Amino acid sequence: MIRVCHIITGLYAHGAERMLHKLLSGLDRERFDPTVISLMGKGTLGPAIEAMGIPVLTVDLPRGRPHPAGLLRLIRHVQAARPDILQGWMYHGNLAASLAAHFAPGHPPVFWNIRQSLYDLGHEKRLTRWLIQLSAKVSGSAGRIIYNSATSARQHEALGFRKDRRILIPNGFGIDDFSPDPLPRNRVRREWGFTDQHIVIGLAARYHPMKDHDNFLQAAASVAARHDRVRFVLAGLNVDNGNTALQQRIHELGLGGRIRLLGEIQEMRGFYQGLDIAALTSAWGEGFPNVLGEAMATGVPCVATDVGDSATIIGDTGLTVAPRHAAALSTALSTLIDAGQAKRRHWGEKARDRIIQEYALPNIIEDYAALYTRRAD
Repeated sequence: MIRVCHIITGLYAHGAERMLHKLLSGLDRERFDPTVISLMGKGTLGPAIEAMGIPVLTVDLPRGRPHPAGLLRLIRHVQAARPDILQGWMYHGNLAASLAAHFAPGHPPVFWNIRQSLYDLGHEKRLTRWLIQLSAKVSGSAGRIIYNSATSARQHEALGFRKDRRILIPNGFGIDDFSPDPLPRNRVRREWGFTDQHIVIGLAARYHPMKDHDNFLQAAASVAARHDRVRFVLAGLNVDNGNTALQQRIHELGLGGRIRLLGEIQEMRGFYQGLDIAALTSAWGEGFPNVLGEAMATGVPCVATDVGDSATIIGDTGLTVAPRHAAALSTALSTLIDAGQAKRRHWGEKARDRIIQEYALPNIIEDYAALYTRRAD
């Protein structure tokens, strides 16, 4: 049995953490014995991972502040786990895995996992910029660098990350976890105050400049002026009625009666089932956006900005536009609206088929399993 120790910054339900959870839920436990170390706390996903019988250990570092006592706890956790492979997740977890490997029994191989694109270092916080630059210099310590995005790989390698360590493993999606269903669709739309006659456009993204909510709202205002039946629904961390800046912008654009703010949602399946069109308007930073794969698996056509691998993921099943271009986004959304319900359904079916063919979760899990097996033999 191959012991794999995963080291990750935290365990809140963001993209990388959710992919780790999906990976752990599908790996063959007769072949692999996983342990998870969170550099912070257990977050929202820690208990769910523990419920699978997988140990979750915490270092309890304060956010953004390494501490000698925490580093000592990390080393002790790794030594106790006696891993055959150390798997880092994201910049902090990657460097922590490389550091811990020096103190682990047998000096196991280290894999890094990079989950974002990197258009401009200036978009990153000072500590993150420093970690990226340090990572580039020591990337030779990684046996493999797993990227979920070809765009991300090229961008990081341009900054000095070792090209010969690259391996691409995209995100994977449970086909049965996200599927079209008219019954929850109607229920969810009633809860939102919408009817089947409305055309509902959704955006699922935490409130952050990277996600560029203002771009979406500008495009939404333009679309709303031309299409009476269109409604909008937004979900994500801090995307709620308590966000005064967001509320003010909605009011300025005259969208108050046309938009619903749902905040953070734990169960996303119903959200996608209630949509006619899914949007993603990120200005930078995306590698492989989970929300696109989830919406497509649910049979919802997507419009996204061309950031990370979004255009590759969508293929010919939806539309991509330049980032920070509200007019182009409005035109793309209007194209799907004007196409009519039957055409949108056809595009949604193609989108789901694309996820099944290219990004089905069992195939992605087997890619990880094959990598771990090769390096542990």
